Amino acid sequence: MKINKPPMGWNSWNTFAENIDEKLILDSANALIDTGLAAAGYNYVVIDDCWALKERDKNGKLVADPKKFPHGMKALADKIHEKGLKFGMYSCSGRMTCAGYPSSMDREWTDAQTFADWGVDYLKYDYCFKPNTRRGEDLYRAMGLALANCGRDILFSACSWGADKTHEWIRTTGADIWRSTGDIFDNWNSVKSLIEQQFDRLAFGGKGCFNDMDMLITGMRGAGHVGLGGCTDTEYRLHFAAWCMLQSPLMIGCDIRNIDPFTLSLLKNPVLIGIDQDEKCAQTYRIGSETTPILVRALENGDIAIGFFNLSDQSQRGTCMLDELGIGIHSHKTLELTDCWTNEKVYPSNGVIFKNLDAHDCVVYRAKIIEER
Repeated sequence: MKINKPPMGWNSWNTFAENIDEKLILDSANALIDTGLAAAGYNYVVIDDCWALKERDKNGKLVADPKKFPHGMKALADKIHEKGLKFGMYSCSGRMTCAGYPSSMDREWTDAQTFADWGVDYLKYDYCFKPNTRRGEDLYRAMGLALANCGRDILFSACSWGADKTHEWIRTTGADIWRSTGDIFDNWNSVKSLIEQQFDRLAFGGKGCFNDMDMLITGMRGAGHVGLGGCTDTEYRLHFAAWCMLQSPLMIGCDIRNIDPFTLSLLKNPVLIGIDQDEKCAQTYRIGSETTPILVRALENGDIAIGFFNLSDQSQRGTCMLDELGIGIHSHKTLELTDCWTNEKVYPSNGVIFKNLDAHDCVVYRAKIIEER
């Protein structure tokens, strides 16, 4: 399966980890619909690790834990599909999954067919317990080939954390998205670190195999499995805006059954979603410093997305000159910048865009090229 946009949806891991069951998954699917998140584009419902029994059946096939999923995965997938949503699952390329359940190493063809038979649309494929004698690229190529021949379109989410120079070989595996970072945690230091990890990996994403910065922590507020401290609303806003500017998949990780109004409004922001899902899929580039990066991306209709981010612990000023964006001094062109949250319109002054930002704050503009006034 080749995708033209980063996938959007919800994944069980960040909040629930092993505490998953059929009711939770269906309730979360209903919440996607009832909150309007599905209508905004979040259409994958993905079960992460800990869904299986610890042993395969007599035929060597994976078995869903009957206590957690009494009706089995095929029935669950059918119910998810009946709601107009897509169904995702998890496996691993090493000796066992990260939580110690059966993995798919050397069982790729059997498991790919099992997932297809169950009606799976998305496979997150992890990297735990990889033997030192095996190469990551071989393990991911094996599953990529098996998925390509299973008879069903299944999005292949390669979750190797950017380890073992993943960027050099991941496109050879048939993966649709690849984890370009380590795991996310619900605190500011984690968000900042994952953004900084992207600066030398921007060239390796894009249409066909998007960089995946891991799941969203927006709205977790310190609760759940990776809820290690939580973030402020300002930090959650920067987190979501950066994921959109960097064209990462948008996989919600909070408990959407009890989502708060701020988080819901943020996750449904149509301008930011439009930037993340822009058809052009142009590569994001960075100007400015590492502590006050300005992220820029060309959009399909000729607009430009421009995000000012303050990753430092002090107030900072971001400065962007129009010629850094390709608008020369003799072009007689300038920009009309629309704030993605307030819809306020601002204009450069003498060919320069200034923005003062508090610590951990950001602003994102969708900018239209206009005649110089």
